[in-house]
Amino acid sequence: MNKVISIQIPFHKISDVEFIKNVIQRETGLKFFHYSILKKNIDARTKNIKYSLKILVSDEEISPNKQLFLPKFKSINKTSRVVHIIGAGPAGLFAALQCLEAGLKPIIFEQGKTVKDRRRDLANITKKGIVNPVSNYCFGEGGAGTYSDGKLYTRSDKRGDIVKVLNYLVYFGASPDILTDAHPHIGTNKLPSIIENIRNTIIQNGGEIFFSHQLVDLNLNATKDKIKTIVVRNLSNESLHEIPCEYLILATGHSATPLFLLLHDKKIYLEFKPFAIGVRVEHHQEWIDSIQYHCVNRQDWEYKRSYLPPARYTLVHTSSDFSAYSFCMCPGGIIAPCATDVNEVVTNGWSPSKRNNPFANSGIVVAINQKTLNNTDANPLVGLYYRQAIEQKCFEAGGKNLFAPAQRITDFVKNKTSASLPDCSYRPGVLSVNLSECLPEYIYQSLKRAFIQFDKKMKGFISEQAVVVAPESRTSSPVRIPRYKQTYHHVQIKNLFPCAEGAGYAGGIVSAAIDGMNVAQAISLMSSNSLE
Repeated sequence: MNKVISIQIPFHKISDVEFIKNVIQRETGLKFFHYSILKKNIDARTKNIKYSLKILVSDEEISPNKQLFLPKFKSINKTSRVVHIIGAGPAGLFAALQCLEAGLKPIIFEQGKTVKDRRRDLANITKKGIVNPVSNYCFGEGGAGTYSDGKLYTRSDKRGDIVKVLNYLVYFGASPDILTDAHPHIGTNKLPSIIENIRNTIIQNGGEIFFSHQLVDLNLNATKDKIKTIVVRNLSNESLHEIPCEYLILATGHSATPLFLLLHDKKIYLEFKPFAIGVRVEHHQEWIDSIQYHCVNRQDWEYKRSYLPPARYTLVHTSSDFSAYSFCMCPGGIIAPCATDVNEVVTNGWSPSKRNNPFANSGIVVAINQKTLNNTDANPLVGLYYRQAIEQKCFEAGGKNLFAPAQRITDFVKNKTSASLPDCSYRPGVLSVNLSECLPEYIYQSLKRAFIQFDKKMKGFISEQAVVVAPESRTSSPVRIPRYKQTYHHVQIKNLFPCAEGAGYAGGIVSAAIDGMNVAQAISLMSSNSLE
């Protein structure tokens, strides 16, 4: 007998096994049973904080989740068909895993470095303000996901197998807790070893991965509907290699500006995609906890935090002329420098696995569409240029040394430069700037109005100790590489498979991984049909 039930328990009883058993017994009437928590979520909408649990109840012993999943890869040999993958982020890596399951040989070209070698370039960013355009917080093994908090929450349940992605991550070393948490999170400090395990598995099972190899050109056939060859540059010695290509997956991420320019130059069809731009807002984590967990004093906060994780928030404000919302909220995290070129400032956020830093930050962004940009000629790259202009303006405002322009949120809403700034987690550092001079008027005014509304929902959101850091500009790709819904190949190029965030079809680690697997499955089907 297996039965799934839902129960609620007081937050301080989450580790009390006997209490949970008693609740299950009351709900089911069973005296003897085994149980496993399938999903848990905090319900803090009222002062009576509870854990909502989905529980599997059985009269037989339940095996641990992490023992249920073992990937099954087919053997790869010289006759195996090859799939070339550009990018070793979540989409590229999971596409490679799916290729191996299907008996296809994945060959990944990643312009960045291994996760270990990448660390030196990250240190140069935070300590010296020096950006390597091909190895940074966005580019390199694991992609932007390696250093973007490791959030695994997604609404993409209709797009593919979320459970399979999570099981793969547990298989590669993530905590089994991600299988049950409603908002699963790995932590930036834990992701590198998981990424290395994925790489080793791909190589051990017949795939290949080349780091510091950049796609610089592709050659089409006479009818301009298929790729014949790709040209890859080995960045270690600047040598060029032209490679015959049967299937090409583009899994380059939302920051691959040179790729968008290459495709546009090759007259490969692109589209403008709506996106969002704004800022990072940083508060003390203790204040967010106190608001979200209804704490009456510090003692109450200490008690609740002994049972509850650092709190998070989700905020949205819409009106007839704009919409603004929180994005990638990072409890106990830092604001990270995510520029991918030498003359720009870009921010993002991440948290370690314990989320134990004193600050919390979130992107607060404003939706951007064709009407916003007055894109009457439907230029597919107009959003890309708009984003670049903001990032470059913030670079100049910050002093051209990768310092980010910043402002107390109280001064932001008053449109005045802050005389001083509170402590901020962003490194290399921040410079006091009136952000109305850095951001387009539409974005600045929309954020100002949104902050005032957010303060009504979370009293104290606007405070002297909260700091606004600009810009948060890489929420998603401003360009879409359009593809067919069923076959996943490009609408013009039959063997080109745009994938995940960079192509405009995903937004986060899990949705990107799902899209990578879906694309690889589509190629497997196409490959099988071509053999019949």
